[in-house]
Amino acid sequence: MTAPAVERISQRLQANPSRVITRLFVPGQEGFEHQESRAGSVLARILAMGEDEVLASLDDVITRFDGRHRKLACTFRRHAPAPSSLRFVLSVRGIGEGHRSSIGFRTGVIDAAGRPEVDQPAALAKVGDTTPALLDAAVFHAELARLDDNGEAADLVFGALGDRFTRSDLDAQLNNLQNHLSTRGRAQQTIAEIRAIAQRTYAIEFPGGVPLSERVLWPAMPAEEAGMEDARFVRFVDDDGSVTVHASCTAYSGSRISQQLLTTTDFRSFTSTPMVGPAAANKGLALFPRRINGRYAALSRADRESNAVAFSDRPHVWTDAVTCQLPSESWEVLQLGNCGSPIETDAGWLVLTHGVGPMRTYRIGVDTARPRRPDPDHRPAARAAAEPVA
Repeated sequence: MTAPAVERISQRLQANPSRVITRLFVPGQEGFEHQESRAGSVLARILAMGEDEVLASLDDVITRFDGRHRKLACTFRRHAPAPSSLRFVLSVRGIGEGHRSSIGFRTGVIDAAGRPEVDQPAALAKVGDTTPALLDAAVFHAELARLDDNGEAADLVFGALGDRFTRSDLDAQLNNLQNHLSTRGRAQQTIAEIRAIAQRTYAIEFPGGVPLSERVLWPAMPAEEAGMEDARFVRFVDDDGSVTVHASCTAYSGSRISQQLLTTTDFRSFTSTPMVGPAAANKGLALFPRRINGRYAALSRADRESNAVAFSDRPHVWTDAVTCQLPSESWEVLQLGNCGSPIETDAGWLVLTHGVGPMRTYRIGVDTARPRRPDPDHRPAARAAAEPVA
């Protein structure tokens, strides 16, 4: 057979580097690097830019790349929040087998008209890895004092440790105390109580790439074995401008309750630390979103039935609370409580409360008060209640 005739023509298909598409680029996830994404630090630098610098940079991008994309500015607007909108993170309570509670998250946007839209959550759920965290000596002293066990045996342990120490440092001192049981009264009980307090401090880490709505904070120690409840998240701005997200939540062991403080800056790495002291007893501690007169402040319901305000030099130890609101209406005759952290407004602090009335009917109320130190005889400036809450 003869070979088919082949004719070479002059037409050529050539690459055109000006034809590109717009795709999301996340620094640090190019596919060949092993370190975590740099997106967080890049975003922090962008947020630190002045408004004029941001606008100049945007104009430069539009000028240089608008001709290479169809309606580039529209693409940017579609993927950015609309004017006057606000993105939010919402904590949710999940209840599973045995009525055990956990903490999950949702994200969404509130538009300029005040309408919220919650994003579709991830299809999967994942718990984080639990690791040890630094321990705080003040937490141990306060909790041992409550247990009436802050004596000689405890002094032997903490006298050799600083204000902050690791779990291995603590174990070494407890082993030393174990060797002196014959000369230290109640030492065995003290060791058990110290270990129980230490178990309540831990860290949680989620892998990179796991969507926020997929992350679940799951009970990780005996004090919260039966559930993690009533998380009250607040964006806390310190005096130096640094931002931390705190959440007080109830740990339920199945027989007793205690309070934990969750802390994070990125919703990926969390620490959980005991909240101790008389003002942190019971449920419902809610942090103010900033310091007041240089001190942390919180709403407390230590007596189980009224609202109080507490101040502290550290967010984990709460000693005294001053009652600021007593039940006075029929819909709150059993008890009062807060619905979360106070909201600062130009007119003062806005506080959402809940009241429990006859047949344990719950209602949500609203109170306003001027931003000053609490007075035991002070009455809220306004009181109102919504319909019963199911």
